[in-house]
Amino acid sequence: MAGVDIRGIRKGFGQQPILRGIDLSIADGEFVVFVGPSGCGKSTLLRTICGLENADEGTVSIGGRDMTHVTPAARGIAMVFQSYALYPHMTVFDNMGFALKMAGLPREEIRIKVEQAAATLRIEPLLQRKPKELSGGQRQRVAIGRAIVRQPEVFLFDEPLSNLDASLRVQMRIELKNLHRTLRSTMIYVTHDQVEAMTLADRIVVLRGGQVEQVGAPLDLYQRPANMFVAGFLGSPAMNFLTGVVELLAGQAMAVRLAGGALVPIGARDGLAPGSPVSLGVRAEHMALAPSGSAGGVAGIPVTVQAAELLGDASYIYLTPDGGATQLIARVDADARWEAGQTALIRVEQARWHVFDSDGLAVH
Repeated sequence: MAGVDIRGIRKGFGQQPILRGIDLSIADGEFVVFVGPSGCGKSTLLRTICGLENADEGTVSIGGRDMTHVTPAARGIAMVFQSYALYPHMTVFDNMGFALKMAGLPREEIRIKVEQAAATLRIEPLLQRKPKELSGGQRQRVAIGRAIVRQPEVFLFDEPLSNLDASLRVQMRIELKNLHRTLRSTMIYVTHDQVEAMTLADRIVVLRGGQVEQVGAPLDLYQRPANMFVAGFLGSPAMNFLTGVVELLAGQAMAVRLAGGALVPIGARDGLAPGSPVSLGVRAEHMALAPSGSAGGVAGIPVTVQAAELLGDASYIYLTPDGGATQLIARVDADARWEAGQTALIRVEQARWHVFDSDGLAVH
């Protein structure tokens, strides 16, 4: 096992910059997930770590050793791709042991390593089958087993579950988490799926436009996003946003006047002055929805129901606030019944509001 240290990595293709100076340290035994929209540079960064791409600038160190100009085979890493890339004419056993055979290991040592990896992945009954006889999930386990037998210092995963159906992806996420717990190896995982990122990672690295937007534990990023991009990217459904202008209340308390006229208290916030334009963010699960006229004197944000999605355990209610074209989504109890055209009031606990300045940066 080994940590990975990335310093000043820049990479471009032709005149198009892809990575714009990445600095990142990954601890020994850590499970780190790179996440971001398509084209943000996450796969290019992974390929640069493993040596399939050469950085234009910067260094990559693995286990304290500079690997920037070392060939992929000598970096002590193993990579699992979206494509299983199994040899169709070989059995599972031979697929898993092929790299060891090419390295000249004795047959008995190969057998022991393959059987140990198969036991870890619970695929011992499959060792004599050919890939065409396996399901998608079984093929992915074989691809992971092929990486395990090499006993690498670092595992790299490039969207390995994207070819699986929804139920298999859930199952494989659990198995990958258990595998990390068993092997205690350093694992770096690339995905566009923020659910995978939230459930697998010790730390998440959010990328945009070839730059790191924020690094942190999943709940830290979810609860304390550094900017509007991270806030809107992590979470399903995405965070709701409303725009307004800061007003000063009694004492040092502040509120935001929304386009429709509603006044939203936000408490005291450093660095904001009356008249400052801001954006308010709130998660769907943190919005309480009440029928209009039932506020009992308590202020709320007037909205109109556009549609309702009944999911069984909960419902998503799509709303349009007065004076704005922004669509909001509230998550409410499944027993709540809302119809298109109804008017309602949104209430949010003051501590649940996220405030972002005119540059999209979080204000605390």
